[in-house]
Amino acid sequence: MSSGFVTRYLAETQAILQALDPARIEALATTLAGVREGGGRLFILGVGGSAGHAGHAVNDFRKLCGFEAYAPTDNVSELTARTNDEGWHTTFAAWLRGSRIGPADGLLVFSVGGGDKERDISANIVSAVDLAREVGAKVTGIVGRQGGYTALVGDAVVVIPPLYADHITPHTEGLCAVLWHCLVSHPALKREATKWESAAP
Repeated sequence: MSSGFVTRYLAETQAILQALDPARIEALATTLAGVREGGGRLFILGVGGSAGHAGHAVNDFRKLCGFEAYAPTDNVSELTARTNDEGWHTTFAAWLRGSRIGPADGLLVFSVGGGDKERDISANIVSAVDLAREVGAKVTGIVGRQGGYTALVGDAVVVIPPLYADHITPHTEGLCAVLWHCLVSHPALKREATKWESAAP
């Protein structure tokens, strides 16, 4: 017998999509396009499921948008070496320094909370955001907490409304994929056709 969970979850998803602010998504697309047109690179950060999103998004931004993009979590050898030798808190910031992040570049954060400086949550993301701001790089993101550090200090950040306290993480991570697919399909960013659409009769 069905508990109705699937119906409720899909209804929650629809409600969150309706609550999203399209203007913030447009602002994110415009900001990222400005980074690319200025010759900058895009560094995408995520932890856990968001690290998987970061690697997938790097592929799409490079292949579909002609955007030089990288994710530190795609290099497990460097990531684990830095974590082992220097600690998790500085892993992303140290990787960005090694990549010579500069004022032309952009940082794109995928995170449920976006970091919390005072409570020392997702400190590796907080440190990376601080470094990006210090060098003048654009800080952008898709997060699930209005009060998280990325949302508070970023240049263009989309907050997925945390309407359902029991499902903030799955809704944020699931809809993050919807939104960055929207970005790589956006006319301001997309340069190449996707295979199946271009192969359609």
